[in-house]
Amino acid sequence: MLFISPFFFGFFFSFAGSITPSMLNMTALKIRIEKGKSAVNRYAFGVSLIVIPQVYIAILLTKYIAQNPKILETLEKVGILIFILLSYYFFIESKKSKKELEVVKAKSENSFLMGITLSSLNVFAIPFFCGIVITLDAFKLFNFNLVPIISFTFGSIVGTFYILFLYGKFAKIIQSKTGKLTKDINIILSILTALAAIFTVIKLFI
Repeated sequence: MLFISPFFFGFFFSFAGSITPSMLNMTALKIRIEKGKSAVNRYAFGVSLIVIPQVYIAILLTKYIAQNPKILETLEKVGILIFILLSYYFFIESKKSKKELEVVKAKSENSFLMGITLSSLNVFAIPFFCGIVITLDAFKLFNFNLVPIISFTFGSIVGTFYILFLYGKFAKIIQSKTGKLTKDINIILSILTALAAIFTVIKLFI
């Protein structure tokens, strides 16, 4: 159970956090259409490889925060506001009509290096994983021993690779239905972030 749970959380949150169309997964879609299956798999592997240092840095930051309860309490309060704002943001996004999604045009033909480069430029990854680990730790679902850390990291790598793999596999279908897909997922994320805010408020007052 010690091994399975962190892996599951790593997989689930990295997968769910990358479902909505973004620079990384829309680039995967573009590579699949233009260069084929092998190229998009190399790209996905490059992106996933960078997840290792991103998760590790996030865990180190979280461990420091966890050792300072006042910082953690402050962050939980800030997290409530962030969840509320995210819920509102996703709700507004769900109302928007279908729009063109920008895909980064890479000069290099090397899909693996492209994945490493774009993943390294993803400035939201470390705060995202930090927030996930903080939340799991707050609910006693994570600890900072070696096995859970490795398990969570591996799950995050697999989850990231798998969502990019699916974007490549269903590239043409996703391309034709991006507008509706984005709308439906944004509504779901709006609900989930609102629930996260509610649960965090309840936890602070229990």
